[in-house]
Amino acid sequence: MPVIGVSRSASGYCIVSVLETMKTYSSEDGLTEEAVVTKLRTCHYHHLFLHKSLKNNSSGTTRWAEFGEGGLLWGECNGRHFEWIEGNIINEMLFKVKELYGLDDEVTFRNVTIASEKKPHPLHLGTASQIGAIPTEGVPFLLKILVPSNCTGLPAIYIRDLLLNPPAYATASTIQAICKLMSNISCSIPEFTCISPSKLVKLLELREANHVEFCKIKSVLDEILQLHKNSELNEILRLLVDPTWVATGLKFDIEILVNECESISHTIGELISLDGESDQKLSSYVNIPNDFFEEMESSWKSRVKKIHLKEAYEEVDKAAEALSLAVTEDLLPIIFRIKATTAPFGGPKGEILYAREHRAIWFKGKRFTPSVWAGTPGEEQIKQLRPSIDSKGRKVGEEWFTTVKVEDALTRYHDAGAKAKSMVLELLRGLSAELQAKINVLVFASMLLVIAKALFAHVSEGRRRKWVFPTLIQSSEITGLSPYWFDAAEGSAVLNTVDMKSMFLLTGPNGGGKSSLLRSICAAALLGVCGFMVPAESASIPHFDSIMLHVKSYDSPADGKSSFQIEMSEMRSIITRATSKSLVLVDEICRGTETAKGTCIAGSIIETLDSIGCLGIVSTHLHDIFNLPLTTKNTVYKAMGSNYLNGKTKPTWKLIDGICKESLAFETAQKEGVPEAIIQRAEELYNSVYTKDLNSGSGNTKVQPFPCKESHKSCNQHKGIQEGPISCVDKSTNQMEKFGEDVENAVCIVCNRKLIELCKTKTTPEIAVRCVVIAPREQPPPSTIGASSVYVILRPDKKLYVGETDDLQGRVRAHRSKPGMQNASFLYFLVPGKSMACQLETLLINQLPNHGFRLANIADGQHRNFGTYDLSLESLSPQSHR
Repeated sequence: MPVIGVSRSASGYCIVSVLETMKTYSSEDGLTEEAVVTKLRTCHYHHLFLHKSLKNNSSGTTRWAEFGEGGLLWGECNGRHFEWIEGNIINEMLFKVKELYGLDDEVTFRNVTIASEKKPHPLHLGTASQIGAIPTEGVPFLLKILVPSNCTGLPAIYIRDLLLNPPAYATASTIQAICKLMSNISCSIPEFTCISPSKLVKLLELREANHVEFCKIKSVLDEILQLHKNSELNEILRLLVDPTWVATGLKFDIEILVNECESISHTIGELISLDGESDQKLSSYVNIPNDFFEEMESSWKSRVKKIHLKEAYEEVDKAAEALSLAVTEDLLPIIFRIKATTAPFGGPKGEILYAREHRAIWFKGKRFTPSVWAGTPGEEQIKQLRPSIDSKGRKVGEEWFTTVKVEDALTRYHDAGAKAKSMVLELLRGLSAELQAKINVLVFASMLLVIAKALFAHVSEGRRRKWVFPTLIQSSEITGLSPYWFDAAEGSAVLNTVDMKSMFLLTGPNGGGKSSLLRSICAAALLGVCGFMVPAESASIPHFDSIMLHVKSYDSPADGKSSFQIEMSEMRSIITRATSKSLVLVDEICRGTETAKGTCIAGSIIETLDSIGCLGIVSTHLHDIFNLPLTTKNTVYKAMGSNYLNGKTKPTWKLIDGICKESLAFETAQKEGVPEAIIQRAEELYNSVYTKDLNSGSGNTKVQPFPCKESHKSCNQHKGIQEGPISCVDKSTNQMEKFGEDVENAVCIVCNRKLIELCKTKTTPEIAVRCVVIAPREQPPPSTIGASSVYVILRPDKKLYVGETDDLQGRVRAHRSKPGMQNASFLYFLVPGKSMACQLETLLINQLPNHGFRLANIADGQHRNFGTYDLSLESLSPQSHR
């Protein structure tokens, strides 16, 4: 977590962040008060420093809350522990950090500040809260909708930070290009190992990285190399360099990055014992409990390659063998004697046990000493027994015994194990020291995979929800806009078309969808400027320099401010920040004060925004605003439509031209359970005062909604399936991969024969099966989302499981969550439609056993009446499946 400092200058507020673990700092200037508060509220930090420049206000006092500006920041900081500093904020912050962490003065910190030129302003607190960019009660959480539920941790934090701090146009365009490529690839993708860069730096700096961490580091490097070697993923890797530079402040040429990853991965692989290597099995002897050797050796064996400590490992093996021999000679005969004794209940007892607390193998028994020494087997060993003692020389109970030979063997084994463990730790510490020189590469590579995982997760969820990529241009037009919290894939939302070339003054009834429309537009704009997919059928979105949404205000008793005061404070911030390139969205302006003056303030604000030339919407129930002599040039009137059916007015939730002065206030109150008597009296009062206005023609303006634009274009048009197996991993000649190739060939032959028959009957277009391999630690690409597929699991026991699904990612996760299936490989191919997928699934279940393959779900083939004809590999020519 960083150390944070806040100051103020002529250009606005400045926030400085220093990260001790990374030895980096960054500063961001020209921020609004709301943006600073948003950053403080969403950032976990160790210490907070406030610069004395924050005390400068019109009265010279330090109680900021007495005055408009600064009150929000004071309220945020007042409940937290902070210290005052003065002087140059960056120099003072670095001095304080060195003091806090006990660092030498010679320690240097790297500036990772990224120039903010053409970069949108960070979100205001109100915007971030009302858009759901940060958790807010009653507001749909945008982050949970952008990515699948299983995407948490570092990738989710990256997405959140990107929403709160939208990137520059060039970076957003690159992110969108990455996401488009991710959306269309057909090969499997890595699991994307995510390591916190800060944790990585700290572990290597303290030389505390263990075997598991080194394996993770190697996985990161190998996954970078996998992206580089695959033709479909290579371009994605190249594009990921830019957003990774923005996130880390580090720049790497792609070729240098790949070469460094290869070198470091080789270095780690030369030392670390990797998964699948089985030359370091734990010692095991039948006369010694297994948990003894497991606890003694599991903490250091299989950590480094045996070749580096061959002599030490051999000494441990010899010591273990000597211990087994000592137990066999000194203790085992006593056990045999006891077992051979046919004594009644309460006779002699004894066993060889692991005394875990004392890390020893001892004999535990009672009544085993003979009353008469007759020279029978085992008596000589009984005479050698002596009471067991602990490390302090104290006797351990009355039933624990050992011998001199066993104790000497134990001592030898412990000494050999301690020496081997010490040497293993020293090798790991040496590797940590060696990798410290490559720390920038490791930080860059780890952050690149975090971003890759975040974007792949977003694309997968976006495709599932049938979102689209917007065009980033100067004008704004969104067709088929859906509220981001509705699942468009389920068809549950009313879609709107928004063609925005100026300010909209929006009216509409309560419950008519004004607030939802503003949130939807804000979400689409924010997602677009971040390079993400948007909830619409099509969209053109400018790269706004700021996106500001004001929905509602509450009073703040702690600051002594009413809700109207809070609203005016936010409006001041919006107006002073807005430019002709801004998006301003204000819901129910000036609703917290007296109607006449509130209407005039609202009118003046609309005139100001109109003169600025920004895009946006101001919604209102202050209908007298249309009677004001406003001097606007670009503002147009829009309304949320409603229909009059069966004597009742009902909202359509559609954006239309015109003005709507129907509030549906009485209907809303009745719907929420307000007593009928109160509503009837309200109607009487309304009619007594406002009937004249209604009769004079100043009532509702009749407006006609735009015709609904329906799109019949499918997001996933099937383009046919081509032949040829594709694998994103290097082929080797091991047995399991040979088995996979045999399965793949059989699947292609069986299915292509069926497809040829279907083609002859004109029931399907001419296509061919194209298998894709999902190796261990890989996952399906986003292109499988919503597409029908048939898959075959290559289980570790070499049994096959055949299935079909429209959610391959979820099915792979479900199968791998089962015991023993974590490293299962998959074959899959896409087909045009679920019906064909079901046919081919049953066909494979019925036919693969004829080719010598064992199936785990063979009974499933009896559930359908097709796919049962006999088909053998020998009956087909090599060209029959091409």
